[in-house]
Amino acid sequence: FSLDELHASGSLGVQALEWLQAIVQSRVAFLLTGGTGTGKTTLLSALLSLVDPGDRLVLVEDSAELKPQHPHVVFLQSRHRNIEGAGEVSVRDLVRQALRMRPDRLVVGEARGPEVIDLLSAMNTGHEGGCGTLHANSPADVPARVAALAAPAGWSRDSAMAQLGSALDVVLHVNRTPAGQRWLQEIAVVRSVDGRVEIVSALRWDCTGEIHSGAGFNELSALVTR
Repeated sequence: FSLDELHASGSLGVQALEWLQAIVQSRVAFLLTGGTGTGKTTLLSALLSLVDPGDRLVLVEDSAELKPQHPHVVFLQSRHRNIEGAGEVSVRDLVRQALRMRPDRLVVGEARGPEVIDLLSAMNTGHEGGCGTLHANSPADVPARVAALAAPAGWSRDSAMAQLGSALDVVLHVNRTPAGQRWLQEIAVVRSVDGRVEIVSALRWDCTGEIHSGAGFNELSALVTR
């Protein structure tokens, strides 16, 4: 699906479309969140198709789902260990390998483990426009979710929040109605104050398409015009 097709299906209103285009073009770092079956991968593929054709995208996935219409994409897919217990290549391994490829944009299809920290670290070290998806039921759940995924790799909550707060700019959240209609529900910004990370709503759409601005609106506007 392209963004225009998602607009035609009712998933994105005109204003949502304009904001998403601005977010991609301004190279802010973002995570796309939502529950199961809300269309995270579909929307991310559409957004990646907006990336400058001269940029090199390196996509890291557990299973090949992202299909951006872009001329310069390197696909890296993880591999499970064989019956002898050898040959495993994890998403985390691939994120580190991807960084050596000098991507203009690093993309993690879905962060399910400590690779979320590697993605955030990359965003923190000059890899602008990095992005990925994360299973979360609301933008406010993102800090706890990142902390939980980072913990098995030995990251304390404070360390994980320091990475999150300094690396991530925006959270895009998608949802689905009981009837199955998917839509962009919220765009939020990331605030970090004294080591505490808050996800603050900037724009929110109800399932009828009505838009509401939130406390993070001015910050979002500044991000996409910097």
